[in-house]
Amino acid sequence: MVQTEFTAALNQVAAERGIEPEDVLETVEEALLSAYRKDHGGEIEEMRAEIDSQTGAAKIFKNDEDITPSGFGRIAAQTAKQVLLQRVRESEKKAVLEDYQEKIGEILSGHIFRIERGVVVVDLGRVQGIMPPSEQIRRERYQLNQRLKVLVADVHEGRRGPEIIVSRSRPGFVKKLFELEVPELQNGTVKIEEIAREAGERTKIAVSSNQENVDPVGSCVGQKGVRVQAVIAELGEERIDIIHHSSASEKYIANALSPANVIEVKLDLDKRTAEVEVFEDQLSLAIGRGGQNVRLAAKLTGWKIDIKGGDDGGSEKEDGKEGVEKLSTRVANALDKAGVDLEKLEEMSDEEIKEIKGIGPKAVEEIKELLK
Repeated sequence: MVQTEFTAALNQVAAERGIEPEDVLETVEEALLSAYRKDHGGEIEEMRAEIDSQTGAAKIFKNDEDITPSGFGRIAAQTAKQVLLQRVRESEKKAVLEDYQEKIGEILSGHIFRIERGVVVVDLGRVQGIMPPSEQIRRERYQLNQRLKVLVADVHEGRRGPEIIVSRSRPGFVKKLFELEVPELQNGTVKIEEIAREAGERTKIAVSSNQENVDPVGSCVGQKGVRVQAVIAELGEERIDIIHHSSASEKYIANALSPANVIEVKLDLDKRTAEVEVFEDQLSLAIGRGGQNVRLAAKLTGWKIDIKGGDDGGSEKEDGKEGVEKLSTRVANALDKAGVDLEKLEEMSDEEIKEIKGIGPKAVEEIKELLK
């Protein structure tokens, strides 16, 4: 095909707007017909407009008769331009909606373009994403030009065009962050079964593995906690509990209440409630500050959980675990997995503590404060 000035312009407009050249031509033809009828009238069913895709020359036909008036091209071009711009905008909106519909549930990177009445507008490149207060992490502070990752939560047609709703507060955001950091999640060896979140405060994640030799919790934590720490850094130090998923409800509920140690779980299948017994000195840990730990465990498992204290709290102290619950969840879990209690910690040097899997420099300082 010979590349004329008209075809070059046509292809450029189509490429810039992300629409097909045929759609642009169709729009121009409709605009030409509208321009003719505006000045000359006539039944639209009897008329058609044709445009030469090579030269751009336009003609009007009525019942196959050429009725193009003299000088029509200049007048038609002005009217066609107005209609064309409107139609191109509509086609562009449609293309954007379709494109970003496919991106729902994905993480995109951008920078903050504007903050207005609590709404954060994120420049994603081709479009701007809108992050209303409900989709923001509580206590997180945003600044102009700040770079950040967001989850594409929803796409719809707004009053001013396509609206891309983005989020940092949804559970899916944490899930996608882990998928970026953990190869085992990407290849399907490890799976996030459930996730419960109170954005900016704490998240509980239940994971499983389809291979016996792969530890799903260890995979998500990473060597010396490097993977989970990368996610926490993006979330602004939000606490994350990673637990083993289990098909046995009693075990799953006990795991979900981590870092508390559970004595017994009794289920009422009809009411879907679980009565959980823990040692007295584990009661506050199981419930959590403001009931957060048990609340997230209930969301994670789908069971209503009622916690009561047992009478045998002393045995927990004899095991040398008293005080360990004061550590952060990640550190407490790492120590528990390594079989290290408070008595052992007191006998270990800083270098020996650093050798524990999942314990980094910050964790060592945290442990030293506890030992004081």
